[in-house]
Order: sequence, then structure tokens, then C-alpha cells
Amino acid sequence: MESLAHYARWDGAGRPFTVATTPLPWELNPGELLVAIDLATVCGSDVHTMSGRRPGPAPSVLGHEQVGTVVAAGSGARVEPGRRIIWSVTESCGQCDRCRRDLPQKCRHLRKFGHEPLDELRPLFGGFATHALIGPGSAIAVVPDSVPDEVAAPAACATATVMATVAASGSAGRALITGAGMLGLTATAVLASRGATVTVVDPDPVRAEQARRFGAAEVLTSAAGVRDIDVAIELSGAAVAVEGALASLGVGGTLVLAGSVTPGPAVGIDPERVVRKLLTVTGVHNYRPADLQAGVDFLAGAHERFPFAELVEGRHPLGRLEEAFRPGKAPRQAVKP
Repeated sequence: MESLAHYARWDGAGRPFTVATTPLPWELNPGELLVAIDLATVCGSDVHTMSGRRPGPAPSVLGHEQVGTVVAAGSGARVEPGRRIIWSVTESCGQCDRCRRDLPQKCRHLRKFGHEPLDELRPLFGGFATHALIGPGSAIAVVPDSVPDEVAAPAACATATVMATVAASGSAGRALITGAGMLGLTATAVLASRGATVTVVDPDPVRAEQARRFGAAEVLTSAAGVRDIDVAIELSGAAVAVEGALASLGVGGTLVLAGSVTPGPAVGIDPERVVRKLLTVTGVHNYRPADLQAGVDFLAGAHERFPFAELVEGRHPLGRLEEAFRPGKAPRQAVKP
């Protein structure tokens, strides 16, 4: 039986990763899981943290998109060893007022996997490692054997977030998606599979072609002139895209903002238009446990119809983790710990 785990310690922007070792914690607390990570992917927020564009504690263990196999379980754990799982970015207490209001992703005692300061006594709390220690407050979804690692790993962040945005958007006959990165392509596939006519806005020609393969009926370089949209999902974070998405809505339309996760310029809203057109504007950040399961369920039925496996490339080892943070052709780079 293995006795050591390895993890990539991040010491701050501009500094290389250092591979460190720690004893495997075979004696687990009630409800805890020890998981061997089979594959992780580098999310855009990881790239922003490493570059210094996004604040993050250092030292820490980055990474929050991964799939792994349970190797040990504490008493009362929800799954047994041998199961292949993904788990949520957030770990919630389940007791505070926000958890009781069905907002566990905004728990007052929230811990975020791959976002916390390094605890050298229990450091396995990030995806760029051989193993992860998952607490009982983390949502878990069992992954079917038919879903490849490279399809399953991004579901822990990208796919689950998309399911949360779609759940917040309501039904759509005509949908607009601004931004055709990993989340935008996934959202396109989800809405197209539900019968929506999807218009995607992205100026990049490579992303435009990918959007068509994921079910887009139309791909534009801007939302100017797009009207009578039932649901607009904004995933780029650009102020001009937010304005264009809001302007596109028809009567009863809903705008879901999920890409504006860093400070930016304010966007004006005409309150009379919102009132008279019965518009809804809502934000999504993180996701609920049900969204994680919904993401796995969607991928299990859709990954052969849409080319999700092509959105992940590379198999970078921990010792050369910096390579996984360089831009590639695919939206995600994979890490094979």
C-alpha cells in the first residue's frame, strides 16, 4: 500500500511549482474520503491565480477540476472505496443560515477546494496532487465508466457551473451565449440538446467553429442587432458583452451573469425597460450539489454526441506543471499526477 502522496505547492505569482510529499492519511475522520486523482484539468481561474491576475493564498495547492478513485473512506462516508467520483469546488457546513436557505455554495464557513492556504499537516486540498482528502461537506457525484477522464474532470467546475446557469435561466426557445470558452461551449451543448435555437457570440474564429460543433445554430462576432432572446447567458465577463446580452432580451427574457468574476466597469441598466419587458437579471457563482450531479448526468448522455474530449489536451506530470499553464489549442490542459 502506498505511504506517500505528492502535491504541487504554489508559492506565489511568478514562482515555479515545487513538488512536495506528505504521508497518506489512512486514518480518516467520519465522512472523509481519500481519493487517488486520475486526471486534473487547469481551469481559467487557476491560470489567473498563477499569473497574479486573481488573488490567491500562497503557498497553496491549486486545481479544482479533477476525477479520481476512492481509496479509503471514513465511517459514514457516502461512497465506498473503488468508486470513481468528482467532487465540488465548495465544502459547506450545512448548518448556517445560508446553507439552510439552499445557498451552500455561499456558506458562511465555506472552504474552496484548490483555493485555500496550504495546511502542511493536511495539504491534500487541491487537484494538482496524486491524492485528495475530501470532507463530508463536499458534494460528490459518481462517474459512470463510460465517461472518459478528460470529459469527467472539468465537470467539477465548468460543467457544474453551466448546469447552475441553465437552471437559473428557465426555458428557452431562443438562447444567446456570449463567450465560447469551455463554459460557453458546454452551455451551447446543454441548451441545444434541450431544443433551444442557440446563437453564440465570440470573435475568435476557432471558437466559432467549435461552437457550431457543439450545437450553435448561429455564431456572431457581437450581439449587436440580436433581439427577442428568451435566455441570455453571459460567460465572457466583458462589459460590452453584458450590455449586448441585456439588450438582446425580448419580453419575459432572462439574463444570467456568470462570467463577471473579476472587477470591471459598471454597466448601465434602463429600469423602465426591465419593468415593462418583465426582464430578469440574475447572477450565478459556484453551484449547488444538484448541479454537480446534473453535469455528470448530462455528460454521460451527451459526450458521444458532442466532442467534449477534444476540449482537453496534454497529460502533464506534476514535475512539469508549468507546461500545463501555457496556452494550447484546447480550452483545457490536463495534468496526470
